[in-house]
Amino acid sequence: MSRPVLKVENYAPDEIKAMFRDDERYTIGIRLYAVYQVSIGQPSRKLEELYNTSFKQITNWVHRFEKEGIDGLRDKPGRGRTARLNEVQRNRIADLLTKESPAGHGYNTATWTGPLLIEWIAKNYGLVYKKAQIYNIIKSLGFTYQKGRGLFPETDTQKQEAFKVALKKTP
Repeated sequence: MSRPVLKVENYAPDEIKAMFRDDERYTIGIRLYAVYQVSIGQPSRKLEELYNTSFKQITNWVHRFEKEGIDGLRDKPGRGRTARLNEVQRNRIADLLTKESPAGHGYNTATWTGPLLIEWIAKNYGLVYKKAQIYNIIKSLGFTYQKGRGLFPETDTQKQEAFKVALKKTP
């Protein structure tokens, strides 16, 4: 009879990977442990599969660690694609979301949505974004998604309250 295999059931591998990539301390710790393994004689080519990266990247970590210490294992600023919206434009969008209504810009609604913001940015800045990216931008500005609730002006609030009371009484 064989031993049961240990499994992680509550998290997907991608979720676990995202957890340690989100916190710089874990990333630095993993890189530092790779440097440690190289220091005790492990070849970087053997470590590449374990760390899911190339041996060249592990070599870079070692060289940066020797040159800069722990700070050499941190990600350098300016990595990745440069933002198409500059800081002034991002601040304008933040002000737009907090202080202005879409109705003031010719839209037939009182709340900003992702598609409306995509249209506004295209019209004012000539930049086209997809729906997913606009929500990333909104999140990076410090806003959260808020689901709107329908408000119907023709409703009778007294009748609604009476209905709620009657509903609570039913078994």
